[in-house]
Amino acid sequence: MARKKKKMPGLNTSSTADISFMLLIFFLVTTSMDTDMGLARRLPQPPDPDQEDAQIDVKERNVLNVRINAAGNLMCNHEYIDVSELRARAKEFIKNEANSPTLPEKHEVDIDILGRCYITDKHVISVQTDRGTPYAAYFQVQNELVAAYNELREEVSKEKFGRSYANLKEEEKVAIRKYYPQKISEAEPKNYGGN
Repeated sequence: MARKKKKMPGLNTSSTADISFMLLIFFLVTTSMDTDMGLARRLPQPPDPDQEDAQIDVKERNVLNVRINAAGNLMCNHEYIDVSELRARAKEFIKNEANSPTLPEKHEVDIDILGRCYITDKHVISVQTDRGTPYAAYFQVQNELVAAYNELREEVSKEKFGRSYANLKEEEKVAIRKYYPQKISEAEPKNYGGN
């Protein structure tokens, strides 16, 4: 007499795919992902096609030249410096507290809420890199320059409004940004060598 094979009961897996899909959707919806913010830079307006080539007159005293070579060495207005010195140099340049003739020109402007102010609104910090500049060196320089602006804005916020820049109303922040406009220019990379 032959023995009959017992049939094993099967698992009902029809809903497993549905459950997996629902879990996937749940985790996609509830998980936060970091997004790259990039560097905030305002590009110049494109030239008007009907406009003749205009000569842009930028006085040498209004430009702080910052160069980074392929070895990551930093030069600020023809002088090699350490990146740790850049923030103080940039602040001194932007502020021009003593109205030095070798630093940016100061102009009297009328800023909403602040009134008449003497500011260096025509200054430019020109950053130029070598084609082989390490990204780490480039980002260190950018961080120091942005930190210089942030510290200056913080100082004037406390002086004018008695509060930190982060705690100002939006119109007060706009006034502070006009007082210290962030002007960082990116020049086309060149080859400077490793010195």
